[in-house]
Amino acid sequence: MTPTWRNDPFDDDKLREECGVFGIVGVQDAASFVALGLHALQHRGQEAGGIVAHDETHGWGSARRFGYVRDNFTSRSVLDTVPGPVAIGHVRYSTAGSKGATAIRDVQPFFGELAHGGTAIAHNGNITNADALRRELIERGSIFQSSSDSECIIHLMARSLQRSIPEKMKDALRRVEGAFSVVAMTRTKLIGVRDPLGVRPLVLGRVGDAHVVASETCALDIVGAEFLREVEPGEMVVATMDGTLTSHRPFEPQRRRSCIFEHVYFSRPDSILEGRSVYETREAIGRELAREAPAEADLVVPVPDSGTPAAIGFAAESGVPYGMGIIRNQYVGRTFIEPTEQIRNMGVRLKLNVNRALIAGKRVVLVDDSVVRGTTSRKIKEMVLDAGAKEVHFRIASPPTAWPCFYGVDTPDRDKLLAATMTADDMRDHLGVDSLKFISLDGLYRAVGEAKGRNEDAPQYCDACFSGAYPVAPSDQIARGFEVAAE
Repeated sequence: MTPTWRNDPFDDDKLREECGVFGIVGVQDAASFVALGLHALQHRGQEAGGIVAHDETHGWGSARRFGYVRDNFTSRSVLDTVPGPVAIGHVRYSTAGSKGATAIRDVQPFFGELAHGGTAIAHNGNITNADALRRELIERGSIFQSSSDSECIIHLMARSLQRSIPEKMKDALRRVEGAFSVVAMTRTKLIGVRDPLGVRPLVLGRVGDAHVVASETCALDIVGAEFLREVEPGEMVVATMDGTLTSHRPFEPQRRRSCIFEHVYFSRPDSILEGRSVYETREAIGRELAREAPAEADLVVPVPDSGTPAAIGFAAESGVPYGMGIIRNQYVGRTFIEPTEQIRNMGVRLKLNVNRALIAGKRVVLVDDSVVRGTTSRKIKEMVLDAGAKEVHFRIASPPTAWPCFYGVDTPDRDKLLAATMTADDMRDHLGVDSLKFISLDGLYRAVGEAKGRNEDAPQYCDACFSGAYPVAPSDQIARGFEVAAE
């Protein structure tokens, strides 16, 4: 039977980052630190989680579960199965792996006993040549235990002739295409690696003499770690039990292309990303949006929670009052009610409720981070009109999402993306709103600190979901017939 949390009847119609990773070396009860870090990264993956640790007395231990960190990794009965001073963890949605009841085999971290010692590995991102690598490895005798693209890394490491785990990992990752932030461990070391373009984030911190690597700075905050710096694109860091940290450069240097949507939606607003407060960046996006697409209105209302900072910025720049016109029910979980057809029809009303006293009789600007399929946007518009709004205007804090992401984001097929098949005016009519405006791609670049906007000849970020310009050719997708325009 498919786990109930995968049948979410309250579809929020958002792009979903696929994974969060966390690792620490040099502390007692490292798994407890990892559990806290994964809890802070829960927004990056709510389907399943796992922890692997090593202890000199007990050896390797692992725990993998479906569902939330708070439900699975807070009891001593679980954490006592993963003792030791070094541990890594992972929370996930799924892209390449299966989503059925047997998919516990796809829950990371993965472990392998290699020629020169055991290693565990957790991966955020997506390997765009995984199909080709898997075929090659199987033909050469590898036996895969999962359907996850991340397992390719373990098998590539096993075939490497290098004599240390970090060197084997360098060998393996040089064969990999796509986007990856990898956290790995041996019995005595913690390893963090970021792909040459730096598409997916990875940060480095310290607790006393212990080092931490994580997807975001908010995961450092929860364990009281000092934020040292980002792991640079194309960098490998190796931390040991005694607090030693070394940096390596296993790849040829390339121009940085980190994911711009991390600034818009994926990262938590209390994180620091590329030296900038995510919250302040999103507020700046709202201000830029107000300059580009003003609206004659009485009230600016965020679509909670992801639209809130942008709505605050929009209201401040436009002079239109800000109000919490939509209230989110924080206690609706994925297993609140069995998803019968009647409950499905209630849809978004179980998560969001309109503040009628604030909305009635007003021209309302709704600010959201994105429009993907448009299903939730239509429902929210209907709720606001039912509450007595005179007009509804949508302002979107990202450009139209017209292309799928192949770098670790759960994106619908292109024909399911509203912006891929409709003009902005068509989308406005489809949603049934008085106006619909998106921030321009140049405006988004300005808001994240690029004063001159997007460099058309050499884009500063990965913005493929908006532009269709893929910085790494998605080889497997191209082999299946997906057409990609050259940058």
